[in-house]
Amino acid sequence: MLKACITAGLAALVTCAPLSVSAQTVEIAWVKRLLPAPPTLSNLDPVPEDLGRAGAEVALAENATTGRFLGQDWTLSRAEIPPGADFAGAVAAALARTPYVILDAPAADVTAAADLPQAAGALLFNSSAPDTALRGADCRANLLHTLPSRAMLADALMQFLVMRRWTDLVMIEGTLPGDAAWAEALLASAHKFGLEIRARKPWAFDADMRRNASDEVPLFTQDFGDYDLLLVADENNDFARYLPYNTWHPRPVAGSEGLVPAAWSPAVEQWGAAQLQSRFTDATGRAMAPRDYAAWAAVRTLGEAVTRTSSADPATLRDYILGPEFELAGFQGRPLTFRDWDGQLRQPVPLTTRGALVASAPLDGFLHRTNELDSLGTDRPESACSAFGT
Repeated sequence: MLKACITAGLAALVTCAPLSVSAQTVEIAWVKRLLPAPPTLSNLDPVPEDLGRAGAEVALAENATTGRFLGQDWTLSRAEIPPGADFAGAVAAALARTPYVILDAPAADVTAAADLPQAAGALLFNSSAPDTALRGADCRANLLHTLPSRAMLADALMQFLVMRRWTDLVMIEGTLPGDAAWAEALLASAHKFGLEIRARKPWAFDADMRRNASDEVPLFTQDFGDYDLLLVADENNDFARYLPYNTWHPRPVAGSEGLVPAAWSPAVEQWGAAQLQSRFTDATGRAMAPRDYAAWAAVRTLGEAVTRTSSADPATLRDYILGPEFELAGFQGRPLTFRDWDGQLRQPVPLTTRGALVASAPLDGFLHRTNELDSLGTDRPESACSAFGT
């Protein structure tokens, strides 16, 4: 059959190719926990209603383009779960249809979903929870992570500070749980790379910084004295945007404003990223955000695995994704792979301002015995994850 197709020429080969692979229908479920938006002073960066889901839909279209020639039919089901409603129940309903589920939810919902009896043989993707513990003591063997952990983001930033020899650091942190977790990740990473955050202050202002920043911020930062760089832990970017150019000493700001580490940014244009950015913008009318990229990577991971293995069996796909042969072209200058000890996607971390790419971590000089991307986040010897058995 194959010989006949080849001798018949290219047109016949295209016609015959789908017949060599049995038809596959692959459904992916996307389940999101709807959360009330925390109050912020500025509305300059509204949260898109299709955040995350848009990335999955763009990737699904890419999977379908290849799938047409391989007998694959890709579909995406969507479920949005209101606050207080049964998230695990919605995931169970999705698992009744497909073993492939993308979870866009806080860490507690993610672990509850992974612990469902129906999920024991499934393959779940965490595309929105950056909690380092999800890749550590709270890891699950059926759960992969396409969003960088806070530890990875902090390590990317600290590598840059080491390179610039900015060693005298101070930090302002918000009062929300995510702010505290981000601050702790920055502290741990600073210690890892031999840096010191010598002073910390909580941000507890309830005044309108849109009017008062030029008066309040200099006084608030005056007692830091001199320093090399101000870190800010404000995951919702509520107050961080008002710190640059208002501090008592004119020093750079990084963390949640100024120089920001993230999975993705509109400022990333190299390595073919501009084409992905354009496809996403054409489809959605907006720029791609980190959670869009994480959902895109999850869907494309499945697409690559199904294509390479000619299988839609979750155990087969999991083994392949965590194995040495898997690579995902992620438009970040290096092939992306998964860590087989905690299920985290290895990926470079762009360090950007609001308008430009400053650097991409890991930076030159930060070496690793097997993969330089493992210099970001928790490496195998330090991992508290035991679910993967490696």
